[in-house]
Amino acid sequence: MADLKRLTGDEIDSALANLPGWRIERGKLHREYKFADFVHAFGFMATAAVAIEAIGHHPEWFNVYHTVRIDLTTHDAGGITSKDTDLAAKLESIARKLQT
Repeated sequence: MADLKRLTGDEIDSALANLPGWRIERGKLHREYKFADFVHAFGFMATAAVAIEAIGHHPEWFNVYHTVRIDLTTHDAGGITSKDTDLAAKLESIARKLQT
């Protein structure tokens, strides 16, 4: 189960170099997206939910009006894994299409 191997600090730093806006907060990958309005924020979450369900790795996320806050960690591994960095990259791709 290579996906369940926790990433080292250097591996996380390397991944963050390719994930603009993402940072480590409370031991998790963290990002806050701002959209034009609630409809766009909810549209991001709905679109992302399909991709998230397909890979079976679910974020901790929170939405208020035009803001979506996301934390990623792999609970089974006790930290950040490639599942988290891969999902962050997927979320970036989706968000770019919906942000104004």
